[in-house]
Amino acid sequence: MIVLAPSILAADPVNLEAGVRRMEEAGCDWIHVDVMDAHFVPNLAFSPTVVKRLKQVTRLPLDVHLMMDHPETLLDAFMEAGADGITIHVEIGGAAPANPVSALLRKIRARGAKAGLALKPATPLSAALPFLPEADLVLCMTVEPGFGGQTLNETVLEKIEALRNTGYRGYIEADGGVREDNLKRLTDRGLTVAVMGTALFDSPNPAETVARLRNVGDWQSDLRGRTERKEV
Repeated sequence: MIVLAPSILAADPVNLEAGVRRMEEAGCDWIHVDVMDAHFVPNLAFSPTVVKRLKQVTRLPLDVHLMMDHPETLLDAFMEAGADGITIHVEIGGAAPANPVSALLRKIRARGAKAGLALKPATPLSAALPFLPEADLVLCMTVEPGFGGQTLNETVLEKIEALRNTGYRGYIEADGGVREDNLKRLTDRGLTVAVMGTALFDSPNPAETVARLRNVGDWQSDLRGRTERKEV
């Protein structure tokens, strides 16, 4: 069963609480929170204060995606605010030994959160391979990050399949242009977490949409990060 993580980037910004409660009542699994610094990506969104407030109004895990050049500057703040998972980008890394990615992933795990690693569409999977043992989740961006409402880049399907074929056993997440009409192509390649924005927040009946999405694909996932092929 696919893990559904509605992205609050697509919610009504003046009433996030109502939007999140609507997603929870519809049966979604996580809430995805995009954090943007207006430098790593050309947009600005969502502070630790928003995460803290969301933690007070929903029981769903908060999946926080740091699209930042220097996530270390706010890592503690987001964890203290209640993030259940934090994803950083592999692209922030430099040459060893100065590369911060491993240390940040270890720090996230040490604080009891799920550690995620994100890749932009043009970033090859090889860039993530050294860090897979330290990552509970790999987020394959299916659009250029920064804005919602973009069309899914289907070349990323091959990256998702290649990641699953490495034997990686954590979550494989996609974000950007994921909709009901393309979700099966993603789950067939190994996707286990679907970040969906307008497909859920703009649905006239989110509960019915979620029920249909539950039947897509045949990958079985639990919320501890292990995945296995469902017997047929």
